[in-house]
Amino acid sequence: MKTLNPVEGQRWVAGMMPLAAVDPLSGADSLGVPTVYWERPLEREAAAGWGEAAVVVASESGQVPAVLNSLAATSLRWLGEVPDDLPGPWFGGIRFGATGLPDEAWAAHGVARWTLPEVLVWRTANGLAVAAFAPEGRGGEDAVRSRLERVRARFSDAYRHARGGEVSLSLTSSRPEFEARVERALEAIASGQLQKVVLARAVDVEGPAPFDVVDVLARLREQNPRCATFLFRAPDGTCFLGATPETLCRVEGRVLETEALAGTAAPHLAEGLRGQDKDVREHEAVVRYILATVRGLATDDVRADAEPQLLALKNVVHLRTGIRAELREGVSAAQVVGALHPTPAVGGTPRERALSFLVEHEGLDRGWYAGPVGWMGPGRAHLMVGLRSARVRGSRARLFVGCGIVAGSIAEAEWRETEMKSLAVLRALGGGDVGRQ
Repeated sequence: MKTLNPVEGQRWVAGMMPLAAVDPLSGADSLGVPTVYWERPLEREAAAGWGEAAVVVASESGQVPAVLNSLAATSLRWLGEVPDDLPGPWFGGIRFGATGLPDEAWAAHGVARWTLPEVLVWRTANGLAVAAFAPEGRGGEDAVRSRLERVRARFSDAYRHARGGEVSLSLTSSRPEFEARVERALEAIASGQLQKVVLARAVDVEGPAPFDVVDVLARLREQNPRCATFLFRAPDGTCFLGATPETLCRVEGRVLETEALAGTAAPHLAEGLRGQDKDVREHEAVVRYILATVRGLATDDVRADAEPQLLALKNVVHLRTGIRAELREGVSAAQVVGALHPTPAVGGTPRERALSFLVEHEGLDRGWYAGPVGWMGPGRAHLMVGLRSARVRGSRARLFVGCGIVAGSIAEAEWRETEMKSLAVLRALGGGDVGRQ
């Protein structure tokens, strides 16, 4: 079933059962490549979904708020036990925003695309559980019971490790074009048009054979345990996947958690990051924006870390400030997303001028890169910013990386920063021997 309009008034029937297994990703052995995947290893959160009981698509940006609100109003009738820890049940994402150079390879993902899987396997406090979903109506209950039994009978009880060996990757990306864009951004900053703008670039990757995206996910989660590993597969087989460190928002009832993540250094330079003027200014701009935005949605109970902490990842270290608030009565997750995205960590300041600069000068269709990705459901949502990510289809991938440009930025240094950031996905794609063109 595909629903091109918001889903108010529609109902689904659902059922669940415990599953004698340890790893949601291991279902790929019997059920194939997941339609959606989500994992935060350190938090012991993981979920994999197969099939599409329903899909909600926004074909233009003006439809996104209504789509998000409809997901939060999903009506489910459970057969038997009702899970209290179910993520979602809708999984999906939203494109970053306007672009000056449309890329048809993003068409299958749309402006926004949210999936209610036919079956969803997730980690609970006691192991794994599986839920099945079907449209309410004749045959719905039978479909749910049949799907549950099929998963129970076939699901592997092993942990899914990456199985493929290293492969040689061919990479294509233009350093002169990127550094020229950095110089144009610095000119705009020097003239007072901008304070900060985040420039992204693409790295086109080709392997000797189609990428095994399940292996890629297995490597991503193993190598990036502090990140959220994700996959969203469109009907044409195009996958958007990655391991992102940045939370846009987590909403549980009226409790909102978010963060400012900006300022980057190589791991061996981590201790000096708090003293780098350029990085501190970049970080503080994001903190100010998020706090001002959250205060417009929340009660007086808004709290932020007194000073930024260091978030150490495998290839880079970031400055991070955690922010927590109590939302005002009636404020929805959709309103939070609309207000926060895009933060200066992925767009710039002033916001509208920075976005206009990107449309005119970036020369890239970001698609879902740096857009909100994650899950939503009644009273709950967890959306990350789609960073450290790639669009993968067959033996080709387009990897996306970006960096914040402020006064004092140096084009060569920004290139090196994006090179460091690219390693997370390149290593997951299998790049031991990397050839450049």
